[in-house]
Amino acid sequence: VQLQALGGGLVQAGGSLKLSCAASRRTSSNNAVGWFRQAQGKEREFVAAISWNGDSTYYADSVKGRFTCSRDRAKGTVYLQMNSLKPEDTAVYYCAAHRSSYYSVSDPSGGYRYWGQGTLVTVSS
Repeated sequence: VQLQALGGGLVQAGGSLKLSCAASRRTSSNNAVGWFRQAQGKEREFVAAISWNGDSTYYADSVKGRFTCSRDRAKGTVYLQMNSLKPEDTAVYYCAAHRSSYYSVSDPSGGYRYWGQGTLVTVSS
């Protein structure tokens, strides 16, 4: 299983970026996908999750209302639209495929089996 997060870059505060997670077709069709980020010197943190068919999403409080997760199963791609970006959003962003079709509502950050390479997002003030 291969995953690759793409679309990072440098953006000013208040701007937008759209990340994509390209995955193998089988993974994209059957598994929930999560987004995580890790800022320099900090632990990795959960950002968002989406169910296998896109009918359920979950967001960390820090991004709720600003980030939107979606997926195109036909293309095998999951997206993270990031709006109203803040300097504290600066991090390497990763996507990961869950072991199940749905993430756990009680633990949306757990159960991810496959991890992709990250993409750096830098938000300047």
